[in-house]
Amino acid sequence: MIQTVFDVQQVLKRFGIFIYVGDRLADIELMELELYELFKSGFISSVEYQQCTLVLKKEARQIQGEKRGRTL
Repeated sequence: MIQTVFDVQQVLKRFGIFIYVGDRLADIELMELELYELFKSGFISSVEYQQCTLVLKKEARQIQGEKRGRTL
């Protein structure tokens, strides 16, 4: 079961994909793109793809909320 960003990174790692840009939101966006390509190519199932994207979207919302909180 994929529940954290670390779990998503482990899915990508299975295919030799390591992502670190330095900006957490940029990392998440790049992970989403890579996951889409893996799904489209048939390397991961639709369930695994959906679980990963839900985790990443939740994390992105949380980060954006924190950034908004700091700017207020």
